Amino acid sequence: MKTKQFLTSVLSTAVLWSTGTAFAASFDEDVAFLKKHTDVIVLRDKAGSAQIAIAPAWQGRVMTSTDGGTNRKGFGWINHKLIASGKIQPHINVFGGEDRFWIGPEGGQFSIFFAPGKKFQLQDWYTPAPIDTLPFSVVKQSRDRATFGAKFDLTNHSGTRFHVEVKRDIRLISTSTAWKKLGVKPPSNVSVVAYESQNRITNAGEKPWQKDTGLLSIWILGMFNPSPATTIVAPIHPGPASELGPEVNSDYFGAIPPSRLAVKDSAIFFSGDGQFRSKIGVNPMRSKGLLGSYDAANKALTIVQFTQPKGATEYVNSQWKWQEKPYAGDVSNSYNDGPPAPGKKPLGPFYELESSSPAAALAPSKSVTHVHRTIHLTGSESELNTIAQSVLGVSLAQIQSALKP
Repeated sequence: MKTKQFLTSVLSTAVLWSTGTAFAASFDEDVAFLKKHTDVIVLRDKAGSAQIAIAPAWQGRVMTSTDGGTNRKGFGWINHKLIASGKIQPHINVFGGEDRFWIGPEGGQFSIFFAPGKKFQLQDWYTPAPIDTLPFSVVKQSRDRATFGAKFDLTNHSGTRFHVEVKRDIRLISTSTAWKKLGVKPPSNVSVVAYESQNRITNAGEKPWQKDTGLLSIWILGMFNPSPATTIVAPIHPGPASELGPEVNSDYFGAIPPSRLAVKDSAIFFSGDGQFRSKIGVNPMRSKGLLGSYDAANKALTIVQFTQPKGATEYVNSQWKWQEKPYAGDVSNSYNDGPPAPGKKPLGPFYELESSSPAAALAPSKSVTHVHRTIHLTGSESELNTIAQSVLGVSLAQIQSALKP
């Protein structure tokens, strides 16, 4: 790169960070970077505009995507510094990626992140290698689809051992199918990239997985670039707490200030600025199987849809404490990264949109499947507003004003 171009690039990046806007490389730059450090599978539509990049070595996770070709900015957050270092971290390897496969629960007596005898504190929290550094095998792939598989063992905080088999199928969704999934008439001025992961875990052991010794669940997490202009939306069923439970669970990492969390009758609004470590959750009675976020600076609307079996009420509880109700967990979550303590560095920063399957009480050889769908839309504000109102039940104006004083 010539000196003038290099200085321009450095100055541009500095401006982006100084103004609080997360820097993100173009899709092809991200793919080129990833290929220097790991194998990458790129799925694309027939026109080659909508594309997603997958890393088999990191559990077949979707690292990033584009709705308009290789020169457009990627949607997924990628930890360039950690990946380039080639170093493995002890607690978690935050490689990034906008659809990654995890297994719950994270906290409680049936946690798979805290070893037997350990306290529910950050220094004792370790991400199990099978969902952190274990490569998944490529079973098959085509232009717009790739399937991955793995087998491994896990042990929970209570000492229960699980033999697990995973099948993960990732499919790029055509534009016409994406509009049908959204239930919206295709607008003329909106670009889209859509894909879904179909995730299955099987009890590969000889003993049934039982509630009294702990159950597992499929947990899908998407990591995205934060900015002060980004607000997360969780549509909810309105109604009394006596019947549906609380509108939101917000005490995962302590209280969240009103300037960062607003609860309305039919939706929860949560900051996605990556500046304050916090997390929210929605229980199965409130959840609509839907999450979203809007980045007003880039006019980008993200919709996440996921399967939520009718009548399912038992979800693993991931709060970091001994639990009286270990199966009173959330269907969906959103995490906003930030410093874990004063003077400490954040993991990213990034924000996450997450969904989970019900707790899996599986007999030997039986399985549970969970589908997590991500749809990114960019275009004119008026057309995105129509989509937001139809899908999320709120306008862009409501989203942008929800967290303002």
